[in-house]
This record gives sequence, structure tokens and C-alpha cells, in this order.
Amino acid sequence: MRFCFLLVLGLLWGALAYTQQNGPIVDKVYIDVRMNEGIALMDTANGRTDVFFTGIAGSQYKALPAEVKAKLDIYAVPSGTWSLLINPIPNEAPYTWTVGEKTYFNPLALQKVRYALNWLINRRYIVNEILSGAGDPMFTALTPGQPGTYRYAMVAAKLGFSAQGNENKAIGDITAAIQEAADLPQNKGKLVKSDKFWHYNNEPVTVKFLIRVDDPEGRMREGRYIADQIEKAGIQVERLEWDRSKCIKISHYGNPADLQWHLYTEAWGAGTTRAYWDIVLAQMYAPWYRNMPGGDPSFWNYRQEEIDRLSKKIYNGNFLTEDEYWQANLRITELALKESVRIYIVVQQQYYATNKDRFNSRMTYGVGDGLNNWSVITADVKPENGQKVLRITQYSAKGALFMSAWDPVGVNGFADTYSRAISDPLCDMTTFEAPNSGLDTPWRSAWSNVNSKITLDKDAQGNEILVGQIPIPADAIIYDSKSKTWQKVGEGKKSFSTATYTYKFGKWHHGRPIGIADVLYATAFGVEWMNKDGENDKYYEANYEKVARPQDIIRAMVVNPDNTITTYFDYNFPLSPDRTGAQGALTLRTMPVGVMVCVSWEIVEALAKLVAEGVESGTAYSFTSDQAFTEVDIINPKCVADIRAKLVAMKNAKHVPDAMKPYMSVEDAVAGYDAAIAFIDKHKHAFISNGPFILESYDSSKNVVELVANRDPSYPFKSNYWPEKFKSVRTRIDNVNAPMIRKAKGGKIQIVVSAVEYPADTSKPAETASVRLILSTPGGEKTYGAEKIADKPGVYEANIPAEDIKELKSGSYQLLIESQLFQEAPAIETVSLVIL
Repeated sequence: MRFCFLLVLGLLWGALAYTQQNGPIVDKVYIDVRMNEGIALMDTANGRTDVFFTGIAGSQYKALPAEVKAKLDIYAVPSGTWSLLINPIPNEAPYTWTVGEKTYFNPLALQKVRYALNWLINRRYIVNEILSGAGDPMFTALTPGQPGTYRYAMVAAKLGFSAQGNENKAIGDITAAIQEAADLPQNKGKLVKSDKFWHYNNEPVTVKFLIRVDDPEGRMREGRYIADQIEKAGIQVERLEWDRSKCIKISHYGNPADLQWHLYTEAWGAGTTRAYWDIVLAQMYAPWYRNMPGGDPSFWNYRQEEIDRLSKKIYNGNFLTEDEYWQANLRITELALKESVRIYIVVQQQYYATNKDRFNSRMTYGVGDGLNNWSVITADVKPENGQKVLRITQYSAKGALFMSAWDPVGVNGFADTYSRAISDPLCDMTTFEAPNSGLDTPWRSAWSNVNSKITLDKDAQGNEILVGQIPIPADAIIYDSKSKTWQKVGEGKKSFSTATYTYKFGKWHHGRPIGIADVLYATAFGVEWMNKDGENDKYYEANYEKVARPQDIIRAMVVNPDNTITTYFDYNFPLSPDRTGAQGALTLRTMPVGVMVCVSWEIVEALAKLVAEGVESGTAYSFTSDQAFTEVDIINPKCVADIRAKLVAMKNAKHVPDAMKPYMSVEDAVAGYDAAIAFIDKHKHAFISNGPFILESYDSSKNVVELVANRDPSYPFKSNYWPEKFKSVRTRIDNVNAPMIRKAKGGKIQIVVSAVEYPADTSKPAETASVRLILSTPGGEKTYGAEKIADKPGVYEANIPAEDIKELKSGSYQLLIESQLFQEAPAIETVSLVIL
């Protein structure tokens, strides 16, 4: 009896120790790859790996034998989207482009042709036949059914978009558009319809279609179907069925002027769970964000000035009211749909698989993006030999763990989801969007005293502008890249907003403490590299400026005696003070894009000197993927050797970066170099970050990465902190009974709603939900509340009166249903309501 008591006590003590230690729950993580998704799934079911971190298609999951499914715990999330990226060069009449000595007619340079593709493609067919029903048609960059997306979906509805499309209309529109181009004087007699295809200079008008061959049951079938549809419209298609590396290199990193491609079957992970979608509009539609054809300033670039102007305005919080926010976002959506340079096709219901027996509880996951860094941080597996070891597998057709440079500064660094699945758990950011709600949440910094005050004024040309009314103290500081010093801003300056930030610093992975100096260094670094101070400024990068400049909102800061920082910044977000607070936080990240990566200042400073000053090895480094240079890479052995050499040189020179001189002694700087050198010598890489895991090793020959838990006493979060933080209850709409409604009588809609515990995924009927319906009509939106039916668990009913619909034309209308228990992100369901 005493033995049993001690055994139970020991087990309880062991469990308690795991929940109360610093860092994550598991002690180690091993990440590898499989070149076949089926093998990866079977290895997960049979316990050879714990998690298959790549979402699989519904058809593949449904085809699994029952005995295999019984061994798996599934996370089903609508997180994968398919789109077409189009090369529209030259995007102006006469729609021809010369490569070498040959001139080509590009039918996709015509906006009317690109736009008509939305009707040429039957999205419903792709969902039903290729995705086996596990997905939904989509028209915008916003995931259908996610919170806050229905207004954007209405833009497509008002333009007449439909899931089935209209092939005859599309072919007619494409034919008419190309005929208009054929009638131009420059094309007269050269561009003619002959038999099946249009011809230019006696050769078939042909588009080169990059189709992902490494997704044989998904995007390869999608690409072949779309290619067949395009050929029905008289345009010949050269089907280039290539793998991801070759396709992305040409479409995303190549010059559109080379005419190596015209279309590409893109796919995207959701990235994160969102409450607001303005960032996505910029990422996916705005040329300034460098994610549209071209990107590199030295290439031909697609331009859309109105989208750029509006997206910068919203991205930077440069608007006064909520109405202005929505007007700009919906206008961006309308322009993007009409331009059709990136066309969204479908969203996949993706299935992430774990071995059911290996886990003590379900992991945190993004309700809009699936498994992510929070899954790794909150994973709780059964111990083996006294340690909790998590084994993660990713799918890679080429057998590689990642495909982009691990560049923690440049805009192209960590550009693939494979890299970020490894790097994200290594880094803590200042703030984040919560995986269960999408709301801005403190991480390493917490905000207080958030205040915004803005008025409307006019500039010298009479244009309306926003003017901040928050006084900035005269002794507040800002970094000046010309003098390489922190300067006081002086009297009379004002900003849109202000907030004060308390930081949880801890230590870098090499053991050196993080402090105010690290935050100010990262801030000054961004200022330095986006400002060109003279023609020969080596510490300037044009690509960096192009992305960083539109996000430059910090006007000044005050380092307070209690080690807090008060910032003054030009950002306003009337929809959420927390979002305003999150935007004003100074960060340790030096990348101007939204990748969750930060490394210690010693490594960033060494990289800057590699690029600006060169190295003894002779390699010409850059912060871009420019073909004339080698992009820095903190895990590439040659680059790591050059980084180490720079660290030694800076140590010998007792170098203190200019931005840190008021805040760091020579002795502390030298100690930092010593720690970074020792870390590189031990780990053979330079990824020195601050997160819950440390990159212990990377074996490129075996494609295996090992992460170890950060158990340093200074790490600010205990193992049980985040699992408890994210536990919540949300609603799920299980069924919508929307029968045909007659205008003369009106009708009733019944909705079945469950309350679901997150992330456990257990549910029961929701008895206290708030349910509303939004009916979209040509005259505007009509909103209806739904009441709980007393004797039916979880069933709600809404009445649509005849008075509201008697003037509507008979037909199908979009009906959106929202349900919510508290202030969490609402559940969304969209159905078609037939009114007769």
C-alpha cells in the first residue's frame, strides 16, 4: 500500500514538474521529412513519428482504412488556399513584349481576359471532383467562413462571381477582348483567329503554365483542368509540370520580362488565425509588398497605384474612422478582383494527423491555419526514458526540409512554410495574434496607457490629411541614420498614438541577457537600412526600403527609468485599442516582413558587415535573392564561417554598434561576441534567438533538425502557461435548415449550434449563444436575430418576414449565419437561400 502511494506520488510529482518548468512541455523535438504523404500518414499511425505537420487533402484522408483512422487524432482546419498568379506583362496596349529578337503577344496582359478567367473556371467542379468535397470555392484572399470575411465576400457576389462560373460568357468575353487587341494598329494583320487558336505572327498565341507536379492529386489536376478551359477560349497552353523549387524560382524570384511563365498554380497556408484582414490584402494584392509579379525593383513590376495607396494607408493605421477602414478595404478587394493578377480558386479543408496514443492532450492549433508554432510549444507527449520527445514529420517531394535562405534580415528570408515550421518555435515576438481568436495579444511586451488622438486637416495642395494630436516630449529620441546617433526630437512634434510597454526580456540562446539596448538596436537597424545617406551608402538596401518604408510609423520613444519604453507612433485603429497597442511595440525583429524570426544583435551586426564590407572568403553577400549575390544564410556552413570571422574581427576591434553606444559598454559587447562565437562552435550555425526552443543541430545529409527546450531560469513562461491561456469555449454551426422561401409568406430558418471546448474539441449543445443572420440583397444587407427554441437543445430559429423580401426578384441569395457565446471570434456559415 505504501509502495503504491509513493508510486502515485512520484507520478504526480513528475507531472507537476513538467507543467511548472520553464519553457515548453517537451524536452526535445526532432523534425524530418517524407517524400510521400501516404508513407508519412502510415508512419504517424504506426508511431514512427508523432505528428504529420503537413495538412493533407480531404480525399486522401477519407481514403484511409478505418483501422488507420482509429490510430490518428485529426485536426481539421480550412487552412490551405489555391490561387493562380498571372504574369500580365506589359499590362498595357498593344499587349506585346519582346524577348531577344522575338515579339510575343500576351493575352493575359489584357485585364478583360484575366477577369474572364473567373467565369471560365468552375470552382465548384474543383471542390467536388479534385478536393472530393473537402473545401469551398473562394474568390478573395480571405478564407471563407472565417471571422470578419463576409463583407469582402459580398464584393465578389455583387460583381456576379459564382462558384459554377459561366463558360460561355467567359469564352465570349475573352474572344471579344482579344479581337479588340487585334484591331489595334500595332496588331493589325498580326493577331488573327485561325482554326482553334489565335495566332500572332503566324504562330499560336501560347501561355506557359507552371503546374505543380509534386501535388499530383491536387494542383496538378487543377492545373490540367484550367489549361483545358483556357484552350477552349482559343489560347494555346504550354503545360510546364515542374516541382515547387523550379516553379517558385521562376514565378516568384524571376523577372516577368523574361516571359518564362504566364500562370502558376499557387498554394498558401493561412499563416495565422486572423480577426482583421487588412494585412492579407496588402500581402496578396499590393505591389509594394513585393508579392506580386516582379517584386525586385530591377525587374519589370506589376503596378497598381490605387491598391498601393489604400493598402499602405490601412496597413499603417492612417485612417480616422471605422467606416473609412471598411471603404478602403472593400475598394482594394474590388480592384484586386477586377485586376485578376492573383485569382483565388478554392480553400481546402486540410487534415493534420497525430498519433492518438502518444499525446496526453490535444495541442493548441490555429482555428484558421492549423498546426503551427503554438502546437509545438503546447504539445504534451508521453515520456520515453525520462524525457518527453516530440517527433514531427513534414512532407517534401524533393526530400528537402526547406527551400529558401535563412536570412533574418532580408525580405526574401524564410520564404517557405517548411522553414517557418522549424524557425517559428525558436523565436518569441513582442506581440502575436492568438491562435484561438486572432486577437492581438501581448507576448514579450505588454502595453498600457494606449491613447490615440487624430484630427482631419489639409496639406498645402488642399488634400485631406490626418494630423496627430498627441504631444511628443522634446527629449524623446529617434535614431538618425546620417549621424549614426540617437537624436532628441525637439519641441512641437506630435503623433497619432502613444503607449507604454513593459518587456519580459530573459536571455538569448547564447546566454547573454536581453535588454533595452537590444530593442533599440533592432529599431535603429531598420532605420539605417531603409535610408540612403549619400550615393555610396553601403548600409542601404533598396528592396529593404521598399517594404519597410510603408511600415515606418515610429516617430519617437522615451526610455523610462523603470525600464519600460513609451513610444509615439502614427497608427490609429479605432476598431481595437489592443491592435493599436500592438503596432506601437518596439521589437527585436530586424525583418521588415511579417516572418516570426529574430536573432541576437551580434549576428545581425555581423551580417550587416558581410553585406556592406565584404569578407575574406570573397563571397559577395546580399540581403536579397539577387542572382548577382549570395543571400546571407545563418545555417549555411560557408556563411556561418564568414559570420564567425566577422564576430572575431568585431571582438578584436572592441566594436560597439553606433545605436548601442549609449546603452552598452565595450566589455558587454565583447562578452556578446565571445558568447556568439562559442554558440557557433558548439552548434555549427548562427541561429541565436530567444524562444522556447533552441536549434540544437541540423544534419543536412539526413534532413533532420533537433530542437531542445529552453530551460533557462530567465525564460519568462512556464510550461503550463500557454496551454492554460488558450483554453476557451467557442461555437460551431452544425446545421442550417434553409428551405425555399416564398415572397408572399416569408419563412423560418433553423440553426443548430454547439459549444466546443478548445483545443480539446469536445462539444455539447449551445444553450446561450447569440445567433444572427445576414441576408445579402441588391438593396443592402438585412439582419435578423435567432431565438433559442426551448425544447430543442442547441437549436435556434430566425424569422424572415414577407415584408422584407416581397420586392426581391426570385433567385438565390447569400445568407450568412454568425454564432457567438462571449467575445470570442464568431463561428461563420454561409448558405444559399432560394426566394420564389
